[in-house]
Amino acid sequence: MSQTAPDPILHVSEHAIEKLERMKEAGRLADSALRVSVSEEGAAFRYQIEVVERDSREDDDTLVPTQPVDFLVDPGSLPRLRGATLDYVDGLSGAGFKFDNPNQPALLAKPLAGAIQKLLDEKINPGVAAHGGRVSLIDIEGGRVVLQFGGGCQGCGMIDVTLKEGIEKTLKSEIPEILEVVDVTDHEAGENPYF
Repeated sequence: MSQTAPDPILHVSEHAIEKLERMKEAGRLADSALRVSVSEEGAAFRYQIEVVERDSREDDDTLVPTQPVDFLVDPGSLPRLRGATLDYVDGLSGAGFKFDNPNQPALLAKPLAGAIQKLLDEKINPGVAAHGGRVSLIDIEGGRVVLQFGGGCQGCGMIDVTLKEGIEKTLKSEIPEILEVVDVTDHEAGENPYF
């Protein structure tokens, strides 16, 4: 049986409401709802927002009534989304909806994962972002750190040098218990590598 959220599962900022209202006025959200799903990919959440027919609500979906459009959340995404805020940002790096989420993926409950993610955020990703790339923490297996590259790093011919001479050295120097850093990226799928 479908349910309506008894407490705010998802907060929607004023900027996001304004954008949704403009979309509705333009006819892009007529008789629609927004389906939000959240999955875990290593140390990050991946969000998907999809415009769906309002009557496509599944029996086990939770309805989050919001003006100007309602949100539908599946049961698996519900605990990952609870308490999050949806915002709309328009800045130098582009415009779009963005989630500010107090929850964290299960991997970040490991203290070592938190330390690695902090280094990725503060020291590594700013450098690779200058080349249109990003590095994501996927897993930790003992002293082995599993990373995945995206953006301009996916398919880049210099990835081995970046991994061994840059990222692995930085991580090992800051966190001595790291024994190995491996890349699980499918570099053949890269479409726009930086050269």
